Amino acid sequence: MSDSLPLLSLCLAWPLLGALSLAFIQNNQLAKRWALLVASLELLLSVAVAWVFDAERGEFQLLEDYPWIPSLNIHYQLGVDGISILFLPVTALLTLMALLASWNSVQHLNRFQLALMLGLESVTIGVFTALDLALFFLFWELTLPPIFFLIGLWGIGAERRQAAMKYTLYMLFGGVPLLFGIILLAINHAHHTGGAIPEDLAFGLPVLLNTPVPESAQGLIFLLLVLGFAVKAPLLPLHTWLPTAAIEAPTFLSALLVGLKLGVYGIIRFAIPLAPQAALEHRWLLAIFGGVTLIYGALIALQQTNLRRLLAYSSISHVGLVIVGVATFNLQGLQGAVLQLVNFGIVAGSLMLIAGMIQQRLGSTELIHLGGLATPMPRLTVLFFILALASIGVPGTCGFPAELLMLLGTLQAYPALTMVALFGAILGAAYLLGFVRKAFFGPVVHDSVAKAQDLRPRELVLLVVPVLLVLMIGLNPQWLLSWQEASLQSWWQRLGPVVSVIIESSDGSI
Repeated sequence: MSDSLPLLSLCLAWPLLGALSLAFIQNNQLAKRWALLVASLELLLSVAVAWVFDAERGEFQLLEDYPWIPSLNIHYQLGVDGISILFLPVTALLTLMALLASWNSVQHLNRFQLALMLGLESVTIGVFTALDLALFFLFWELTLPPIFFLIGLWGIGAERRQAAMKYTLYMLFGGVPLLFGIILLAINHAHHTGGAIPEDLAFGLPVLLNTPVPESAQGLIFLLLVLGFAVKAPLLPLHTWLPTAAIEAPTFLSALLVGLKLGVYGIIRFAIPLAPQAALEHRWLLAIFGGVTLIYGALIALQQTNLRRLLAYSSISHVGLVIVGVATFNLQGLQGAVLQLVNFGIVAGSLMLIAGMIQQRLGSTELIHLGGLATPMPRLTVLFFILALASIGVPGTCGFPAELLMLLGTLQAYPALTMVALFGAILGAAYLLGFVRKAFFGPVVHDSVAKAQDLRPRELVLLVVPVLLVLMIGLNPQWLLSWQEASLQSWWQRLGPVVSVIIESSDGSI
């Protein structure tokens, strides 16, 4: 099946075809049903890709490679490994949930909104599957137009257009160093092979991983790539676009922004393995930025009275911990980091969708307008509380094995930083459980809260699925971790002999 069918191309093209076909559907209800069908089939297709994936093989699988721009040696090259494979069904699931959550909230330009959502899903799948860096950059930049229009046209804040512009300018700023880093890698390959430019440029990740980069150039390339990816991660001080977008954007889009961390994925996939010596030399700096982001995001979240803004800063704080896990350069830290990225799509995205449901019912997620939500909405409260427990890493939920692995990895690499990570976890419990206590429990003091409707059947089904995943992964995390282990071992081997010596000196068992 994997040899006869271009599964990754099908997974990438199907949402785009579904988006284009909406131009021929005039009825809004029929358009919504068609978009829902497209998103549902995309989820099944992404599950099929994961089904045929062989977790015991560490190399790239389901490879597709066709010449695209021969004059520049740019290829349409797709592939997945254990690091990227799980992000396909997570992206498809979160997009499907976002479509269901926005079912009755969009009142104008419905077909355009649905087309943008499906188009965004398509290019996001492209980001996770592209192995040619030029193709990857194309998909990376193509995420901008749909997000710009989704914020500007369907945002719920008074400054939604300014928020759309702010997001776009930040991403364009991050794209400049990223593009320069990619070009330098391609030129280095031509110089290394003694070839000419542009005929002997190379943008394919498998080729570039086997092309040595001089130590004098690695530092610059690593800095450019990390800077480009840090904007979208986001890392301090390039984070301010996310809280703004969380308040001004429609919550179904905010769920995608906090749930899919493309920037962190880019650091793991490209920045570190393509400049391994520079990454090793500067991993302490990466760990410090991660630690500062972790504590800063948690402290700011502790002061928030708006649920959507709190979830945005919580997402920033968790990104900091993931970066610390990546910077450990050991199996535990990296496995925990990748697992936490998967958790973001399930937990952070679902929490933001619940915030959107509260916004639809009450017109606000400000704490002053809440209080006693558990009385009229017990089902929403139970599901929110379970997801909140997963967010703070309570045993039995998916957040616990991810945070435990990252803490174990940090303890081996940076013992002092482990206390910072633990302090960040305590702050996370403080701001999230504190908000739950004030917003969901206590007396009902507003008539709008007393009259609020609990979860509708569609919304209940929408949220039960991620909650079940939270419990399944939390009770049996090994089935998910086993998908990553062979690829992460291969990831280490590609980093070169210096890193291999350091990795072999630590215990890599789980």
